[in-house]
Amino acid sequence: MLPFATRGQVIILRNARILPMDAAMQDVENGWIAIDGDQIEAMGIGEPPAEYADADHEDMGGDLVMPGMVNSHCHLPMTLFRGLGEDVDDRLFRYILPLERALVDANAVEIGTRLGALESIRAGVTTIADMYYFEDRVGDVLHESGLRGIVGQTLANFAAPDHSTMDEGFARLDALTEKFADHPLIVASAAPHAPYSTGPEVMSRVAEWADRTGLPVQMHLAETRDEIAWAQKEHGCTTVELADKTGLLRPTLIAAHVMYPTESDLDLIAERDVGVAHNARSNGKAGRGIAPVLTMRKRNIAVGLATDGPMSGNTLDLFAQMAPATMFQKIAAGTRGALPCQDVVRMATIEAAEVIGLGHLIGSIEIGKQADLIRVSMADPRLHPIYDIWSMLVFAAIPTDVVGTMVAGRWLMQDREVQTLDTDKTLADALQIAGRFSRQIRIIDEAAR
Repeated sequence: MLPFATRGQVIILRNARILPMDAAMQDVENGWIAIDGDQIEAMGIGEPPAEYADADHEDMGGDLVMPGMVNSHCHLPMTLFRGLGEDVDDRLFRYILPLERALVDANAVEIGTRLGALESIRAGVTTIADMYYFEDRVGDVLHESGLRGIVGQTLANFAAPDHSTMDEGFARLDALTEKFADHPLIVASAAPHAPYSTGPEVMSRVAEWADRTGLPVQMHLAETRDEIAWAQKEHGCTTVELADKTGLLRPTLIAAHVMYPTESDLDLIAERDVGVAHNARSNGKAGRGIAPVLTMRKRNIAVGLATDGPMSGNTLDLFAQMAPATMFQKIAAGTRGALPCQDVVRMATIEAAEVIGLGHLIGSIEIGKQADLIRVSMADPRLHPIYDIWSMLVFAAIPTDVVGTMVAGRWLMQDREVQTLDTDKTLADALQIAGRFSRQIRIIDEAAR
């Protein structure tokens, strides 16, 4: 991995079209950014001042420079499950869980994460909130790749690949917490899978852990109708209410999906200042309907875009999320004006950063914040004419338009060349694991005949 950027190493990004994504929501033509080590030191329009004459100047050639995108909920290692059992309604129980039990180990997690990290860098995603198993290995790969991330140790009462009891799961969580306690880019997190797959006792135990550590919690919440029915039958309340009763509904909770909240649920989420990770593409593919994003935003609930796992949404880039996110809301509201493009880009950057508790560090290009940014080429004819930069990003831009990705002042990719990961080896390793998956799938299918 490249060494961390240090103070005194000043670079100037000049001749750039800048979208700072700050409160003013400006579109700055011919701007410059001064980066000292890992932080943004200064910004301006036109030529940089003479005091930066000796800095390392990089001409952006009129390309767009904007904050790196923030994926507020995903399962990176599940790149290995991408495209598997696409049109099978019971694929979770028929394929996914059996494959996880049989073949997912620490090595597979590392290989799948490396493929996901490579894809993310190439798509301009600079920060990832991940939850899966063997998250210590996920953190290792994020460190190797130079990405920023929140790594969530999944806790579940079904047959998990890395723990057979909750005590074992919490031991893994404690080890993860200790391992990344002082890391500049990686934050440990507890990730109770969902209310129905943990139960109130475990949820309360996670809340106690969060009280003790101050670290974030990630959980699927109000995601499915079955989950809602379970909570009503077993506990006489909604899953959001159950999360509140157990102490998990708090500002440091990243609530993934939130497809079926009641009005009182939304009141609770707003009151407790919980952030929501919205997975439009994954939800649509699963036939689950349309999440009430407009209603959430009217209540000032922070909503960030997310990809979910590649098993569910197929890609880890947020460009693929932006158009579905706004189109679904337009369909639900019956108007083109619902969820404007500018708001969608906010949901991919500063609002997603706020959802995962890092809005004070990342998500916008502002003095004092971390230099997490991307360079987007606007050379492709597909993008022109550009009457509205926000519309271009939401409906026309694709991951290959990203030509540079920077985290904490270091270029992880320049000119489409990733500098921190071996692309050929990453793909070869992943395809080798996929071969094992294919053989196991044939065994599963033959047994079902």
